[in-house]
Amino acid sequence: MGGAVEDAASNENQWYVAATTLRSDEPARVLKAEDTFGIFDRHGDIHQVTSSEQGLYHGGTSYLSHFELRINGQRPLILNSTIKKDNSLLAVDMTMPDLFKDDVLVIPRGSVHVFRSVVLASPARHEHLRLVNYSDQTVDLKVEFRFASDYRDIFEVRGVHRPARGTMLAPEITEDTVVLGYRGLDGELRRTHIRFHWHPDQINDSCCSTTLRLGVHGESHLHVTISCLTDGAEVPTCDYYQAIDRIGASIAAARSSVGHIVTSNEQFNDWLGRSAADLDMLVTQTDHGPYPYAGVPWFSTPFGRDGIITALQTLWIRPELAKGVITYLAATQAESLEPERDAEPGKILHEARSGEMAALGEIPFKRYYGTVDATPLFIVLAGYYFRRTGDRDFIESVWPHIERALNWIDQHGDWDGDGFVEYARHSANGLIQQGWKDSNDSVFHADGSLAPAPVALCEVQGYVYEAKLLAAELAEVLGRGKWAQRLRQEAAILKRRFNEAFWLDELNTFALALDGEKRRCSVRASNAGHALFTGIAYPDYALRTAETLLATDSFSGWGIRTVAEGQSRYNPMSYHNGSVWPHDSAIAAMGLARYGFKDKAMKILTGLFEAAVFLDLHRLPELFCGFTRLPGQGPTLYPVACSPQAWASGAVFQLLQSCLGLSFAPEKPQIRFYHPQLPSYLSWLRISNLRFDAGVIDLALTRHAHDVGINVERKEGDIEVAVVV
Repeated sequence: MGGAVEDAASNENQWYVAATTLRSDEPARVLKAEDTFGIFDRHGDIHQVTSSEQGLYHGGTSYLSHFELRINGQRPLILNSTIKKDNSLLAVDMTMPDLFKDDVLVIPRGSVHVFRSVVLASPARHEHLRLVNYSDQTVDLKVEFRFASDYRDIFEVRGVHRPARGTMLAPEITEDTVVLGYRGLDGELRRTHIRFHWHPDQINDSCCSTTLRLGVHGESHLHVTISCLTDGAEVPTCDYYQAIDRIGASIAAARSSVGHIVTSNEQFNDWLGRSAADLDMLVTQTDHGPYPYAGVPWFSTPFGRDGIITALQTLWIRPELAKGVITYLAATQAESLEPERDAEPGKILHEARSGEMAALGEIPFKRYYGTVDATPLFIVLAGYYFRRTGDRDFIESVWPHIERALNWIDQHGDWDGDGFVEYARHSANGLIQQGWKDSNDSVFHADGSLAPAPVALCEVQGYVYEAKLLAAELAEVLGRGKWAQRLRQEAAILKRRFNEAFWLDELNTFALALDGEKRRCSVRASNAGHALFTGIAYPDYALRTAETLLATDSFSGWGIRTVAEGQSRYNPMSYHNGSVWPHDSAIAAMGLARYGFKDKAMKILTGLFEAAVFLDLHRLPELFCGFTRLPGQGPTLYPVACSPQAWASGAVFQLLQSCLGLSFAPEKPQIRFYHPQLPSYLSWLRISNLRFDAGVIDLALTRHAHDVGINVERKEGDIEVAVVV
């Protein structure tokens, strides 16, 4: 995931996300709007700590590295701090501590209410501060805002050292405004425009202060707007209240075309609601349509693999997202051989970055293609998008890109012509491991030795298998019968050869990978769950793999470990060698359900649900540690995990789809439920505003002793509902 690795001491690990200090025990507060995001503490502050990821970021750069509120020199006491359920606003209730003057108590604690709310409307942060005096005497309050900006690139924040930086510009100060600036080595002018919407008593390049006199039950309101400006950009005219109105309208518009789920379980509803809101927040409008940025803070940018998997997870409930992902990735598909970017004709993007370091080539990720799996997954998404929507015209428009992706699989993806897709980096600065587990030490043999390249990953062969079958379906729809016939033949050969080459009879699972010498990496790992997800596994092997994935050495009680306990490189605190990733477990659950193991899929659903109950805001992070679940304790957090993360947010929707056996047949059109099941803690589930073909439908599902009943509560259009029990 974006090149985070395990061993910071190695020279190969330049893209390591450093954790030189532990995060604060208090949870971060995250807001995002398009290409702007903010990470604040529970007070709404940004601490000026070099090792902290707190800040206001725009376009991959920190525009505000310090912003703290002080009243009479003190930090107010927290009463409550929360992000609204729709992620539109941070609301913080505070009060003043006991304040003394010459040993005399002048403001008793709890007598002044301090309310702070923050919203983001890209490229600006809008703040409202309200102070109310509930005491029986007049109070004088000196309100200070302290601020600074260091204009660090997100990779500097991650821990990458730069030998040289650009120039900090002299601040521009007026009676109510401070403009900080930086001219990067890329020539770009970046400015932080801080507007105080009143006339402060004092203002300089790092602080603004105002003394307010509040009578009994008096109150005062202050507003601050902080805008992140690049060369030539004008200061936004939108104010706090207009920003709130625009955000509300934007959320309502986005939700109008998306299905909505509610259940009998309020805690489950909280998980659903937070996941949906996080996806709404992470989705960014690009020139090619909506795209889910991977995660905040380290991956708030387009990632090919992450975008595809998020779109697959949510395809049944928000298909327009998949269309945006396909369109964006088609437009950015590689056209030529560029070894420094690991690009080859037809290959799908790994990630795209803005920011000074990307512009200068100090990192290879401005537009980088070092991923082995995004290309077959691109075809998989296109195939499932057609099954969901029947949008033939769109598929015809992207078919040339599908052809080019198929050609990449056969020509560049298969290094040695053995029928398997492998990878090895061409770029000296690129990623060594190019599957979704992209830590440098994530592919290894039973003795712990690293697998030499080129590496053929277990899950990638499954992606290629399903890509060819789905491409065959699309080829037939478009009248390309010879393509379809050839692709099905190739898929059948790949399935046979995969099961022969990757199956580990002694471990009851598939090998993690084949190394460059075609030796099996005999390791129990979660990758095998992806083989079930794609259907490449023989049924008897799938049964044995299912048992292995849910055994106690693999299943932590919360989810499936990336590497099973007892394997040579197992470490429950590692990034990829023993941790639990919600999206990885959800993909395995989909695979288990595909082979009929609904009970095991529901076990994963339950584990991740119960993890969400323990976590702040009921938000599943990018990953958490793989320690065995203990009674009464929640999951152990990973210190630098992104939260929110798109494919962690999408996991709940994929898990529900797997348990319900939900699929679509656009030619009828028909919604199908294959052996639907609900866990014991969900008595009923309602799906409303589910759009399909030209219609919309609302469904009510009720759990009975031996099956799930489905009633149509509303239907517009000619939509059938079929249930196999």
